[in-house]
Amino acid sequence: MLDIGLPKFNGIEAARQIRQLSASSKIIFLSQYSTVDVVQAALTTGALGYVRKTDAQSELLPALDAVLRCEQFVSSGIKGYEFTDSSGEKAHRHEVLFYSDEAVLLDGLTRFIAAALQAGNAAIVNATKAHRDTLLQKLKTGGTDTDGAIQEGTFILLDVAKTLSTFMLDEIPDAARFFEGFTKLIESTSKAASAEHPRVAIFGEGVSLLWEEGKADAAIRIEQLCNHLATAHKVDILCAYPLSSFQGKEAEHIFRSIRAEHSAVYSH
Repeated sequence: MLDIGLPKFNGIEAARQIRQLSASSKIIFLSQYSTVDVVQAALTTGALGYVRKTDAQSELLPALDAVLRCEQFVSSGIKGYEFTDSSGEKAHRHEVLFYSDEAVLLDGLTRFIAAALQAGNAAIVNATKAHRDTLLQKLKTGGTDTDGAIQEGTFILLDVAKTLSTFMLDEIPDAARFFEGFTKLIESTSKAASAEHPRVAIFGEGVSLLWEEGKADAAIRIEQLCNHLATAHKVDILCAYPLSSFQGKEAEHIFRSIRAEHSAVYSH
């Protein structure tokens, strides 16, 4: 159990060093800080729990129970991280990042995937070749054993255009094909994961590709299918769109529609 501010050290840096020495350690932050940026930084170390000190009386024990099951727990009062219900069970997590440039996207994606793999969970990335290549490089630089994860079957990289072609019919996503394909991937990566109760982190930019091609209805339909996927399986889904693609009144309407399909929205 760590605080953010320690007498002679930073709790986030302490967590990183603990995880390097003992990758299976289960870490909970108990802190007065409650901003999303601080919570994100804490959880990207591989920690699974983050409890506000003001919520400790009601949430610390549920947090301990969740983290011992290798599940993430974040105080329900932290805006943007409303992933838990009153029982401490994790609610469905389907988030979206609207990014200002490639650096923002790749930094956020790297944190998302690294946190999953370092916690013993699995990850699926459905992206362009350029993004996959840069992600791999950043993960390796950060100390994530991507080669081992790929060999073990806990880390799968997919080409976004090829993946879309497997379930798109007449420019509309076919629900049966979508669920069949992703269910097989989720089940196979979950079995390979080392966590006691594994989850699968899924990043996809197929929705962004469809939106940029002018297929907004198809993009929103996939977002809706992702919501169903997130309620049926132990998955954490992250989607991403470039902010620059939302210009004009029509785009503003689509922007609101996309936001409404997600459990948390980030814009950087």
